[in-house]
Amino acid sequence: MSHIHRGRYTSYIHRSVLLAVFAALAYAAMFAFRFNVSFLTFDVKDAVVTIGGLILGPIAALITSLLVAVLELITVSDTGWYGFVMNFASTATFSVVCSLVYVYRKKLLGAIAGLVAALVSMVTVMMTLNLLVTPLYMGVPRTDVAALIPTLLFPFNLVKGMVNASLVLILYKPVSRVVRATRWLPRPMHATTPVDPAAKRKRLWISLAVTVVGLLLLVGAVCAFFLLLGGQISAG
Repeated sequence: MSHIHRGRYTSYIHRSVLLAVFAALAYAAMFAFRFNVSFLTFDVKDAVVTIGGLILGPIAALITSLLVAVLELITVSDTGWYGFVMNFASTATFSVVCSLVYVYRKKLLGAIAGLVAALVSMVTVMMTLNLLVTPLYMGVPRTDVAALIPTLLFPFNLVKGMVNASLVLILYKPVSRVVRATRWLPRPMHATTPVDPAAKRKRLWISLAVTVVGLLLLVGAVCAFFLLLGGQISAG
């Protein structure tokens, strides 16, 4: 095996192991932070899968979304294939859209644009699927489900997306630094060139600002969660 082929094979193994790690972390996050809101389930696994997608790419985000949805189906889900479809669609839409945008613009603004696009896309997809799939699962007319959109379905998905987006803003940089420090993935070109102190200080201030914005968004989303949906929450 040539040096080039051996390097590619090693890189493939490293990326596969990291994908499995993110899938395991996302599955664990589902247990660590999980609430039932009426017949819906609120968790933060989308943030973990999205961070993995930002580091490993949109295809990895798609595969991780599928793995976690399957694990949830065969272990803890009580909603069967309905829950599988909805879980996979929500996580895959959010993580793949965000990482796709980031692929073409690997800057802070690209990440923010990706999160906004991911939030809008996820809410749109889930509203559509709720109208198509939920009547079949619950055995109720589609008009009954449509009546839940302004009071439950839309605020639930919007707040869930905001919480996951804020967690990505807070955690992506620290997690990516840890991954890069393992030397399992190639370092970005700019990371191999000297950085003058002024530019380094600017990056630190930007990172701090992003973290603060993420924390504020998280606090706002959690407050909205309890204000809009508090009467329907139960431990899950």
